[in-house]
Amino acid sequence: MHWNLEWLRTFKAIYETGTLSAAAQELFISQPGVSLHLNSLEAYTGTKLFDRLARKMVPTEKGKIFYNYIIDPLKKLENGEQHFHKRSQNERITISVGMCFETFQYTLEEHIAELPFNLIIKFGEYPQMQHDLDNGLLDLIITPKKGTQQNILYESFSKERIVLIAGNKTDTSEIEQLIDTSEIKQVADLLKQQLWYSTAADMTHLRDFWTNNFGEHPDFSPNYIVPNISSIIRCLSDNSGFSIVPDFLCSDALINNKIKIVWKGLNPVENTLYFGTRKKTMYQQEINQLENLLKEKWEN
Repeated sequence: MHWNLEWLRTFKAIYETGTLSAAAQELFISQPGVSLHLNSLEAYTGTKLFDRLARKMVPTEKGKIFYNYIIDPLKKLENGEQHFHKRSQNERITISVGMCFETFQYTLEEHIAELPFNLIIKFGEYPQMQHDLDNGLLDLIITPKKGTQQNILYESFSKERIVLIAGNKTDTSEIEQLIDTSEIKQVADLLKQQLWYSTAADMTHLRDFWTNNFGEHPDFSPNYIVPNISSIIRCLSDNSGFSIVPDFLCSDALINNKIKIVWKGLNPVENTLYFGTRKKTMYQQEINQLENLLKEKWEN
């Protein structure tokens, strides 16, 4: 019986990532497959290579010696494989990205045809995006919330401010006068009498803005529930009504005077936006290209 080269690659991945699940993601195999490789290697060597703790694989002294013994020749083999592997000219890498629908429309949609790799965009809730990134189903996420997964890196790249907007045919003079004279209670009472737009999936912006500036939860229901924030902005454009949305999503409508910002709030509500990636990825070059596109769009 001879040992299998894949056992060594699996051992190296476990040693460097610290967990069976992270090793599985790096090697693109199942976690049971990782366990099988390690068990086979330990049976072959007759040596326990790791102490299995609750959330971490800690190398034994024999494991450390074994790693130092194999690491250089294994790296040479991997370099040789990379150098001599023949890639098809038609082979394209596929990158999966998680973000909200509006962010995709605002940032990446116009650049899709320019990308030299395949792109899959997935929409959903931020906790699910973080879970899918951690499990290797996504390669990059854009999120205003950081998760607790140890395998994910977060890089802040911009901010979004949550603002009160109105369609350009809305009479906002009385509300603006009350804001100027700091009659905040009257502002809240008057706003509750207006026509409001919101989305079914996420009323967090409305709740956070209202709580921060009026010291209470909004006790009214929006008149119109539409699919997403882009729909809100289209409905309000050249029309009447109010909504509370991130400022960057309505920049084009503001430039064209289709809507207006009525109030940024006494206590501005700002969210930091993050890129989320796994600590180790095969697609760093492609992810960097996407991140640069997104940064450029926000800076402009």
